[in-house]
Amino acid sequence: MKKGVWILLLVLLVSCAKEMSEDDKAAPLLSQIDSLYNKGEYRATLDSIESLRSKFPRAIESRRHALVVWQEASLRMAQEDIARTDSALQVATRMIERETDIYKRNMMGVRRDSLKARYEAMCGVVRMIRLRQKENK
Repeated sequence: MKKGVWILLLVLLVSCAKEMSEDDKAAPLLSQIDSLYNKGEYRATLDSIESLRSKFPRAIESRRHALVVWQEASLRMAQEDIARTDSALQVATRMIERETDIYKRNMMGVRRDSLKARYEAMCGVVRMIRLRQKENK
């Protein structure tokens, strides 16, 4: 009889124990995501957010926070890409102005046009991210 009471108490104690929520389980990964973002490692940040989404699909609050970080990291990456593209575009434009060979000048023009298209596309990405950020506020 005493064994039955102890077993019943043990079962009751185990069943009443509070289980960790999905957000609690996701907290260490979310902390790592914030750390990566603060270090400026945006690609790793995005990869970690994808991991969080797949491992903890029901961690709603963590995923909301991760969405904000995702947008910020994507925005920073796009802005860095715009800066690199703009620099390359300026160099290409100056090289075209100095080139005397028509064939080389035309080939440089193709590169310049490609850089312009990339620049404009990345500016569009930045506009879309900022629009989404305003919607989420």
